[in-house]
Amino acid sequence: MANQFLWGTHQKNDVLKEMLAMQAQEFAYAKWSLAQRTPGMTEAMVDKALADGAILRTHLMRPTWHFVSREDIAWLVELTAPRINAINAPYNRANGLDDAVFARTNALFEKALGSGEHLERKQMRALLEADGIEPTNMQLGLILMRAELDRVICSGAPSGKQQTYALLDLRAPGARRLSRDEAVAELAARYFTTRGPATLKDFAWWSGLTMADGRRGAIDAGIGSEEIDGRTYWFNPRKTPEVESPRVDLVQIYDEIGMAYSESRGHVFVSGLTRPDPTTYPHSILLDGRHIGQWRRNLKGRTLSFDTQVFRRLDGGQAEALEAAMARFRAYASSA
Repeated sequence: MANQFLWGTHQKNDVLKEMLAMQAQEFAYAKWSLAQRTPGMTEAMVDKALADGAILRTHLMRPTWHFVSREDIAWLVELTAPRINAINAPYNRANGLDDAVFARTNALFEKALGSGEHLERKQMRALLEADGIEPTNMQLGLILMRAELDRVICSGAPSGKQQTYALLDLRAPGARRLSRDEAVAELAARYFTTRGPATLKDFAWWSGLTMADGRRGAIDAGIGSEEIDGRTYWFNPRKTPEVESPRVDLVQIYDEIGMAYSESRGHVFVSGLTRPDPTTYPHSILLDGRHIGQWRRNLKGRTLSFDTQVFRRLDGGQAEALEAAMARFRAYASSA
């Protein structure tokens, strides 16, 4: 919790740089994951960073949508794209897509976005249709993802509630480029520093790379390890801040505190608990770093309320800590 900046007082103005990449599948709630790790950050501030391109959104690693900084997007996509392309290959073949098609569609996007345009998904589809390509929804998704993996496009400035695409080179001019060995070491260093203690299997799940990549990268980056209960964990030792207990954190369904791990998820998400339907209460309530319930927000006009369901009774102090967590979310959302 401390290494992921959910606990403790810190002065990180750019947590995304430290975290490297954060899953952003649920866009509205992914913004909260960023803000709750950055003191004083509001939803309006996150929106501005997205519009300005300081925060970009693209497919990488497993793959799924991630937030990433403009400085890191190029080398991180380049590193993880080959394995994603291998995963996507059978879907591409099944949908009649090959390298010749992708070369054609990439060229269309480069021409249409070359003057700095930011186009919505439906407008990207229209570009293809005007050139005689009438994609199904599946084909369109694969074409757009391939253009992201080929470092042609990434997120543009949102248009109202709609996401847009823009040329990566224009959104991230001067983005860092690294050799593969340098990139693996950089990825491992930032993963194990901000998600550690974690295992090589955790790393492989999160990054989409191999456990061998994780071991080599961790060693090259000077990350230490320790065996605990028969399992080897890699991490950079840090002084754990004192956190007043009880402490409640509201985290979204795809927050890194859960999505950054595979075999280590049990440290936060305890098995054997009776849980409500996750489609009704999709997000997690953490009490002192352990999953004890679920939540969702409700917006009616400008009124924000919460639905919560916990797996056990909360005492007075714990209930107050839950109220404090909801107050932090209200402060974040109040400027939106």
